[in-house]
Amino acid sequence: MANYTKHTHSHSYTIDPNTGYCSQSRTFHSLRPIVPLPPPSQPLSLTDYSLSLLPETAISNNIPALIDSATDHHLTYPTFLRQIKSLTSFLQQSRTSLSKGHVALILTPSSLHVPVLYFSLLSLGVIVAPANPLSSQSELTHLIQLTKPVIAFATSTTASKIPNLAFGTIVIDSPSFLSILDSNSNSELRRVETTQSDTAAILFSSGTTGKIKGVLLTHRNLIALIGGFCYLKHAYDDGVENEPHPVSLFPLPLFHVFGFFMLVRALAMGETLVLMQRFDFEGMLKAVQKYRITYMPVSPPLVTAFAKSELVKKYDLSSIRLLGSGGAPLGKEVAESFKTKFPNVEIVQGYGLTESGGGAARMIGFDEAKHYGSVGRLAENMEAKIVDPVTGEALSPGQKGELWLRGPTIMKGYVGDDKATVETLDSEGWLKTGDLCYFDSDGFLFIVDRLKELIKYKAYQVPPAELEHILHTNPEIADAAVIPYVS
Repeated sequence: MANYTKHTHSHSYTIDPNTGYCSQSRTFHSLRPIVPLPPPSQPLSLTDYSLSLLPETAISNNIPALIDSATDHHLTYPTFLRQIKSLTSFLQQSRTSLSKGHVALILTPSSLHVPVLYFSLLSLGVIVAPANPLSSQSELTHLIQLTKPVIAFATSTTASKIPNLAFGTIVIDSPSFLSILDSNSNSELRRVETTQSDTAAILFSSGTTGKIKGVLLTHRNLIALIGGFCYLKHAYDDGVENEPHPVSLFPLPLFHVFGFFMLVRALAMGETLVLMQRFDFEGMLKAVQKYRITYMPVSPPLVTAFAKSELVKKYDLSSIRLLGSGGAPLGKEVAESFKTKFPNVEIVQGYGLTESGGGAARMIGFDEAKHYGSVGRLAENMEAKIVDPVTGEALSPGQKGELWLRGPTIMKGYVGDDKATVETLDSEGWLKTGDLCYFDSDGFLFIVDRLKELIKYKAYQVPPAELEHILHTNPEIADAAVIPYVS
């Protein structure tokens, strides 16, 4: 393939079509098609954008949107949309005066109510701040100091952890809340004009450095992420007839960035989501069999469990077509071991940080899935640099350095922590990920390890992940973690 040229207002750059690398700017460009997005100036909330993508057939065919695997309760798309409207109407009419820019703390395990809560609050311009319901009191105090919520949504088991807030705490498994969702509101909703640059969510991360931070993600960040997934799903659709309706199992917590954006993506595309309140491996296998799950987002330890556990033989898992692995690098040995056991299931890997909205690179299609050990190609509308952590020099394909990212899904910053924001985001919008990476000659990204976790031994820098991958090749080892030891 010949090089192609990218034009800007003042420069023309030649981009290698195999790697996406531009030697003039020393920048990697996405090899994906450019995804059209709404104009940034257009007032638009994530809720309105996502629901505009929803296929009409999901509503007309009364397709289940959400299923609780513990109770078998179903929520169809018409009911899901009605509940969003009922809750939004209640929040607009209640004496709380909850309004655009307010922060709502959400402290609840996964349930059918959480997606309704997200979509409703986001439509009002309220900033959602979902936290781990198992957070300790000291962790919760820190999160509340960071985000300054005016209201909380919790369950009867988590509500007691939350201090008094301006608009109180609403218990979402109480009879009164359930009656709100079940009401048929005929009142006209007041239009809330949300700009795409407004903050949509504060998601919690250890950051690229140390302690827990609140990551500010805008409606635009999440619209770009969801828009990219939906557009490329259609662009790369192989048109296979009689494909089963997509049913995803979510063992992921919905407060985590991976669970958060995958939830919104699946609902925008009219898929069925099966939620797990608590994860246990055999419970997950039972759900796969019962609901004929076609897709699961997973972490590498879960892929290892699939490959090594004898429990998988007890259940019919033949409906699974695809696993999407993220959260950490998946070793080639584990991926090959899985494929030996499940030859008809594809594993596609992806990479992202809370600070990038959860997206940065991923695999699309079966051919890309064969690149074991990689996390895929750079996501649509995204740019990257590989930077020498010592000299600051931008490096070429095949060279290892710190991954820097720039694009429409990159966070606004850390809430209440300007110092950390400046350390992580430079003046040109580059996010310094803290990950040691390289791009190969085909534009595939490989994560070597966290820069700060490299073990210095004599003259060597040893990535713990490489040792872990070697240990995983032993069938007697279920999982492994490598840390430095100083005698």
